[in-house]
Amino acid sequence: MTPKQACLNLLGLSRRAKQQIAGENLTLTAIRNQSAKLVFIASDAGPSTAKKFHDKAQSYDVPVIDTLTRAELTAANGKPRTVIAITDAGFAKKMVSIMTK
Repeated sequence: MTPKQACLNLLGLSRRAKQQIAGENLTLTAIRNQSAKLVFIASDAGPSTAKKFHDKAQSYDVPVIDTLTRAELTAANGKPRTVIAITDAGFAKKMVSIMTK
């Protein structure tokens, strides 16, 4: 299993465990509230969306993974989303460790 596939599997598990927030407005709120432990931004997101979330996540010291496409995030999540926030520290830590290998 590739690291990308393992991360997508964990993304699906986090959705079923209700440990993620999907959508732009909710994700921004989660970053501001510091409840977001990790943010996924689709690699094919628009430049203004990508910049907005990269800047906001950097200012609140939230790690970002932006190597997955919108189609991959949609397949793992079940809903078409460009931005997803993980709210559980355990899921976030494991996803970051998988994707940085």
